[in-house]
Amino acid sequence: MKWFIDCLKKYAVFEGRSHRTEYWMFTLVVVVINIVLSFLQGTDLAVLASIFSLAVLIPSIAVSVRRLHDINRSGWWLLLSLIPIVGWLILLVWAVRESDKGENRFGQPLGY
Repeated sequence: MKWFIDCLKKYAVFEGRSHRTEYWMFTLVVVVINIVLSFLQGTDLAVLASIFSLAVLIPSIAVSVRRLHDINRSGWWLLLSLIPIVGWLILLVWAVRESDKGENRFGQPLGY
């Protein structure tokens, strides 16, 4: 939960780097919350899933950009997600890739 809160604190921070752990823990919490909210679709709380998705849209993009920075890629590479399947696969491979050791053009690595 610490990673999720840290990403929310960096709500619209598109600079710097995010380690693999931060990215995947944030993604895991978002997916779990979306699954729980999807079970509520039949109730009066169905609108909560949409509100939550909108609330975490910018932090999700921001942590993805910072993750790309961590492997020394520009955040503009996130536009690959607009290409079905191929773009998604490339971004998935980059998301699981190990962080660059040492400093890169986006700053110092985070000490996790």
